[in-house]
Amino acid sequence: MSDNIWGYQPTTGYTAGADLTGYKVEATDGSIGKVDKHSDDVNSAYLVVDTGVWIFGKHVLLQAGTVRTIDEAERKIFVDLTKDQIKDSPEFDKDKHVGDSGYHDQVGGYYRNHRRS
Repeated sequence: MSDNIWGYQPTTGYTAGADLTGYKVEATDGSIGKVDKHSDDVNSAYLVVDTGVWIFGKHVLLQAGTVRTIDEAERKIFVDLTKDQIKDSPEFDKDKHVGDSGYHDQVGGYYRNHRRS
């Protein structure tokens, strides 16, 4: 796996410019929510996932590097994280997200420590 946690891996099936909003997100052990927002910016690609009632409406920021594969026909994104890893992840902070490299380092560090090799 590449060290670029903020970029989609070539094996995911992601097509640049594709709109992933509304896609369901599947952890390794079940569904966690749906994509509320996403970006495919180089070295800053991510998904903002609305976890709904599963963890009381929390939004989480998942870096593109956590995506294992995308099934466009089923509109599902499979990530290499468990539900608990996502539940314990830093909550998405829309104010810190833009322009706060410390926030990106914090979120990136969390997922870097929880990825499968």
